[in-house]
Amino acid sequence: MKARMAALAVAFCFLGAVVCLAQNPNMGSWTLNEAKSKIGAGAPKNTTVVYEAAGNDIKVTVDGTDSAGNATHSEWTGKFDGKEYPLTGSSTADSRSYKRVSSHTLTFVEMKSGKVVDTGRIVVSADGKTRTLTLDERGAKGKKIHSVMVYDKQ
Repeated sequence: MKARMAALAVAFCFLGAVVCLAQNPNMGSWTLNEAKSKIGAGAPKNTTVVYEAAGNDIKVTVDGTDSAGNATHSEWTGKFDGKEYPLTGSSTADSRSYKRVSSHTLTFVEMKSGKVVDTGRIVVSADGKTRTLTLDERGAKGKKIHSVMVYDKQ
């Protein structure tokens, strides 16, 4: 009987995690809509962003091009709890933290060797069809770059 109750408890915990992730409007694949975006000179273009469940965490995969047009690919796995988690594949940052502001809004900070290099705000529309990233970063020569990138849900 105890084994059955334990198994049932584990099943409910798993179901709860799935429901919470399913209600997260960021989840899924997003494609950059360049026509609606205002990308600062020298800024990279993140053309595809994918949010997916990774156990109890969320995995964010970003593909695009850097300021020179070279292909980029980075991955981050963690929670939207404001804590830093490792970022792999990026030449400009080695960690990222996300913080949930509301059900449709996140903020994030990217760091390199303990120093902030990028900050951003992500807002998913009420209908869940668009995602707007407002990004402030330092370019290769230390110049501040401001971009607003609009993504469409796939």
